[in-house]
Amino acid sequence: MIFISEKAKNKLLSIMKEEGVIRNKSFVRFGIKNTGCSGISYELSFDEKIKKEDKLFKNKEINILVDKNSIPYLDGSILDHSDGLDGKGFFFKNPNAKHTCGCGRSFSLVDK
Repeated sequence: MIFISEKAKNKLLSIMKEEGVIRNKSFVRFGIKNTGCSGISYELSFDEKIKKEDKLFKNKEINILVDKNSIPYLDGSILDHSDGLDGKGFFFKNPNAKHTCGCGRSFSLVDK
């Protein structure tokens, strides 16, 4: 399961409205890719189509898609959002990450 904090939900809904993304017909896609200073980076985008390899979650009225290869890396993660002075934007609280880079945009599953 993938979760979204209340702050992240509100920011996602705001962005969806600004970009003309229809909430009931669109999805927030969570994923990972092999890149970044720690090895694996997060991906976050909007999508209108479910692919065969996707798993659909719903949390806080947001439809979430995660491809089957990303699920083991993201299971139990929480998408959050910050407007603070120490950093603005979306970030993941990932219980599977053993090491994260300084900016928090990439992670590793092994201790460094």
